[in-house]
Amino acid sequence: MVMPMLLNIQNIYKNYGKEPMIVPVLKDVSLEVVQGDYIAIMGPSGSGKTTLMNIIGCLDRASLGTYLFEDEDISEMNDDALSDLRLNKIGFVFQNFNLLSSETAQENVALPLIYAGIDKEKRNQRAIDVLNKVGLQDRISFKPSQLSGGQKQRVAIARALCMNPDIMLFDEPTSALDPEMVKGVLEVIKELANQGMTIVIVTHEMGFARETSDRVLFMDEGIIQEQGTPEDIFEHPQNPRTIKFLSQVI
Repeated sequence: MVMPMLLNIQNIYKNYGKEPMIVPVLKDVSLEVVQGDYIAIMGPSGSGKTTLMNIIGCLDRASLGTYLFEDEDISEMNDDALSDLRLNKIGFVFQNFNLLSSETAQENVALPLIYAGIDKEKRNQRAIDVLNKVGLQDRISFKPSQLSGGQKQRVAIARALCMNPDIMLFDEPTSALDPEMVKGVLEVIKELANQGMTIVIVTHEMGFARETSDRVLFMDEGIIQEQGTPEDIFEHPQNPRTIKFLSQVI
């Protein structure tokens, strides 16, 4: 069965600054994501991974190139249309949780549902349902200060899930966590993938990417230097930059 195309990014460039001080960050990046894909992006700091994720997540626009989301041209959308797309189609989980300190876990998760105009009873039940899904059924009324780092990140994942997005984006979701908290967050992501959620994750957890993803992309200097199955990338890398990077982190 051929799965439908979700994202089609072709020949994307992203530059910052203005002449004569233009800084190129992405250089001719192309990426296709079909429904149900589970893609891990890795590479050294400054390689363009987060910039690419911000463009995929419609938080930033490309300087040049084409981005189709479910066959809709992102470049033709105004800011309101992009906001609606982010709210209804994309779940984004960041490194540092971005939770409101004055709100409970349930209230943090329900925020996107408020923006979507969902009535209070339905949004409260939906927030409880997704918190149960990420294993926080006993932390519903806790505020962020009462939660561990791993629990905060699971609240952030629940918030991203509450609108039933078409794709989940994770930008190094475990980088701010102590090692003992990482496993629980990765297990939640793995379970989402097993349930068929389309996932793109930037991660430095090489063992996790190796064991769970369908495809691995290695980025360096704003370019996708190499991509393939986890076996291709980890067992038989071809690009010298990939080989050097893996030799330093494995």
